[in-house]
Amino acid sequence: MTTIKVYSGGVASGDSFQLSGGSLSKPSKEKLVPQSTSDRQTRPWWTAIVSGMASYIDAAAIVSFGTAMVLYQSAIGLTPGEIGLASGGLTFGIAFGAIFGGRLGDRFGRRPIFTITMVLIIGSTIALALAGSFPVIISSAVVLGIATGADLPVSLSTISEAASDENRGKLIGFSHLLWASGIIVCSFLSAGVASMGRLGAQILFVHITVVAALVLVGRLTIPESATWLTARNERRRGVATVRADRASIKDLLSVSYRTPFLGLLGFYALTNLAANTGGQFGSYLLVNAGGVDLQTATLIGLPFIPLGIVGALWFMKIADSSKRFTYFTVGAICWVVSQLVYAVFGISLATAIVAGLVGLVGTTFAFEGIMKVWTQEQFPTLLRTTAQGTIIAIARLFAAALATVTPLLVALSPNLFYLFLAIVIAVGCGLAWKVFRTRDGHNEFNSETQDETVSVL
Repeated sequence: MTTIKVYSGGVASGDSFQLSGGSLSKPSKEKLVPQSTSDRQTRPWWTAIVSGMASYIDAAAIVSFGTAMVLYQSAIGLTPGEIGLASGGLTFGIAFGAIFGGRLGDRFGRRPIFTITMVLIIGSTIALALAGSFPVIISSAVVLGIATGADLPVSLSTISEAASDENRGKLIGFSHLLWASGIIVCSFLSAGVASMGRLGAQILFVHITVVAALVLVGRLTIPESATWLTARNERRRGVATVRADRASIKDLLSVSYRTPFLGLLGFYALTNLAANTGGQFGSYLLVNAGGVDLQTATLIGLPFIPLGIVGALWFMKIADSSKRFTYFTVGAICWVVSQLVYAVFGISLATAIVAGLVGLVGTTFAFEGIMKVWTQEQFPTLLRTTAQGTIIAIARLFAAALATVTPLLVALSPNLFYLFLAIVIAVGCGLAWKVFRTRDGHNEFNSETQDETVSVL
């Protein structure tokens, strides 16, 4: 029996054809079409909601942990050094989890990894709520970080593989909206429990426990990605398709994927330096370098919350359109300008408002949202979560490194520090612009669905 496999417009030996009258013919109805096109999950929005809650939990864990450690400081007697170690353990745990969770998601499937991570999140947040000593806190913080980090790339691939070309960007953008919701909900919750001491910290961690438990139940209703199952089965059978052949980590640096991988890595790692600085040190910089009182510094971000939600919805609207690269270009320029406002005019209440409004355009259209969309589109199935996890992990490590010296750099010169951030953003967005000016229309999902195996007796 002779085998001929047809994929991506080519012919190779492998499967069998029926020889009749000196010509090859196909047997009836024995056409193997990838499940990603024929058996795609029928509830993409449900998948996006449940899987996207990984982003909510990630944001909730970071925001809640910082407040909880302050509350535990007096309740348990934590020292500043111990709080720093615990916070560092959470951050590095997220980075570690993103790398290994992404790889495990490609090797063993999306469903088992995100199920395990939810169980670990539930266990670690319960331990943090009941913690009475520093060893329990730091060990639980590391586990929580690993679990949330590992869940992010897997959840994003689950969403993208349940979607179609018409709504993939929108659904991935929706996960970013859930991430913002996690920050908003936990910020208000933290303010509400700030005077409750140990009980307040426990409420923060129990909130994450309850959400994770509900997400776990919801995820049990979502089957394994049909796209991933097809790729795994093709690889086991030795079928030569793009999704089956591209599975090794070294393939990320092959000719086909090196450019988008390094471009996205540089783009997100560099731009995230500015975003993380604003999130971690926004109030600190306004108070210590701008002379703004703490209460005003903490309240200044409230008006930006509804604007951020509008921005996220706007991104969802254009994420699948041909206009998104134009929006990215405008966003990149606005983000650089927002940092130059501080560099030129200094840090004050007025510059914070102007920079915040201009920068909001930048973070909406030229930051994490478009990075996630591009990453899902640029890599094949068995490399998708590996690439996403690696990009997220390295960006977190870069941000953690800068955070350790940010107060010292600001003390030397706030203006030069923001000039540095403006240059960093310009370089990062410049890399992405150069790479995706020609690759924005490329979609690996389309390349994979062109693979077609025809088996004939």
